[in-house]
Amino acid sequence: MVAIFTIIAVKEHSVLTSLYKRIGPAFCLYLILLLPISGMILFCRPCPAAQIVDRIVAIVNSDIIRLSDLNRAMAPYLSDLKSQAVSEADEKAKQYKLREKVLNDLIDEKLADQEIKEEGIRVSDDEIDEAIEQIKKMNYYTDEKLRQVLNAEGLDMKTYRSEIKRQLLRNRLVAMKVRSKIIITDEDIKKYYDSHPELYGGEIKYRLSNIFIPEGSDPAGEKNVRAKMELVLDQLKKGLPFAEAARKYSVADNSKDGGLLGSFSLSDLSADVQKAVKNLKPGEFSDIVKTRDGFQIFYLNEKIRKKKKKLKDVEDEIKQRLYEQAVNEKFKKWLKGMRENALIKIIM
Repeated sequence: MVAIFTIIAVKEHSVLTSLYKRIGPAFCLYLILLLPISGMILFCRPCPAAQIVDRIVAIVNSDIIRLSDLNRAMAPYLSDLKSQAVSEADEKAKQYKLREKVLNDLIDEKLADQEIKEEGIRVSDDEIDEAIEQIKKMNYYTDEKLRQVLNAEGLDMKTYRSEIKRQLLRNRLVAMKVRSKIIITDEDIKKYYDSHPELYGGEIKYRLSNIFIPEGSDPAGEKNVRAKMELVLDQLKKGLPFAEAARKYSVADNSKDGGLLGSFSLSDLSADVQKAVKNLKPGEFSDIVKTRDGFQIFYLNEKIRKKKKKLKDVEDEIKQRLYEQAVNEKFKKWLKGMRENALIKIIM
């Protein structure tokens, strides 16, 4: 399921890192919640033998999806995949699943575009201007700053406006097909409130510090880095104050502050870090924790229990959350029906 973001609330790195990733095949259904709802596939080089650089990978009713479309949609995901430390075999298996998912997203996108055309849904230039102005306002962008960000992502304003237009059209389609059918009752809100104490029932925050040594800090590798951390842990057990140890041994920007990280809910932390800190008492430190970037020791400064939120104070937030879920579920069902009645042929 697509993360619940909108192009209105998008932060600097994602306006447009992956404009295509967020706005592209998944069509970012939730913008509706914030905006007003008012030839040949072969390229032949001038040489004796033609070289195929593109081909059809799917037919959706009267439209086609090209290999180049699929590759463009996959590019941001593949970039993320390349950054993960996985074996070549695992990478190929993940690429195959990713290819299948992205192609299905593109098919859904085609079906939505066909329905937009059938319904005669339109978006004016003024509405596109308004959406872009909202994006600039939310991100504190000047027009020049927005263009700089777009240029850094390889986009120009014409292409960006085209993507915004496509997004607005799809949001109108969502509104037409499912919005009027969604009703969130007071009972629904109360049930969600009662069943999510971790969100509204006095959540505990952990004020943490850490000592961090990155895995690549020693040419001899992981074994030597772990040995260094063992020495640090031994010093802590002998009574060396954690803040002093952090300033002395930690290889992190926060070492000068005694390793102070800040306050976190358990849900904010990775599974390994959760396991290491959840049973600590204030003033205690963890064992050595192996994380993605290196080795860490955590220290619990204090546990802060937030005051329980009253239902009346979070009703609007819960209603919005439930509405988003309902939009997604109903639109998925609508798309499923569209797929069942469409002529779709996948050519992989």
